[in-house]
Amino acid sequence: MTEIVDEIFRRFDERGAQSYGEGVTELQHALQCAMFASRAAEPREIVAACLLHDYGHLLHDLGEDIAERGLDARHEELGAQRLTQWFPAEIVEPIRLHVQAKRYLCLRRTAYFNGLSDASRLSLQLQGGVMTEGEALDFETDPYSNAAIRVRLYDDAGKVPDLATPGLESFRELLESLIRP
Repeated sequence: MTEIVDEIFRRFDERGAQSYGEGVTELQHALQCAMFASRAAEPREIVAACLLHDYGHLLHDLGEDIAERGLDARHEELGAQRLTQWFPAEIVEPIRLHVQAKRYLCLRRTAYFNGLSDASRLSLQLQGGVMTEGEALDFETDPYSNAAIRVRLYDDAGKVPDLATPGLESFRELLESLIRP
């Protein structure tokens, strides 16, 4: 178990300093999301999903400016594919669905769409745009859609420059406790 978390943390050490595009780094973003979920007394699976939801960005070699170049790395799929070998669906599926949750929230909540940052609007277009009603109805039937929406909302909150957070090591025990046997 320790080796798995070591590997995840190594990725954060190697690539976590790359820009997230919102005035924070990938690592700062992950830590903020997990901290907010923890403070809200979310289940530990949601806290872990918040910490790891953008893990896929640490796995590709497409650079930090991919959205500006019109590319979608499908980081949610990339991260979920890697993490599924170690973690249960209660963590991996909200990660896989967090981009779809953004598309869904843009359809269902006008204020949500209006509050998106420029960077998030750009990535939204690359990720398929606002969901159609049919897509939304399908999304609502997914057993992990509500968890994905919660992860998405913490994702949106985790963009505060220079916010103090617990360090990555403070989440080691949590992640190790959630690794599948």
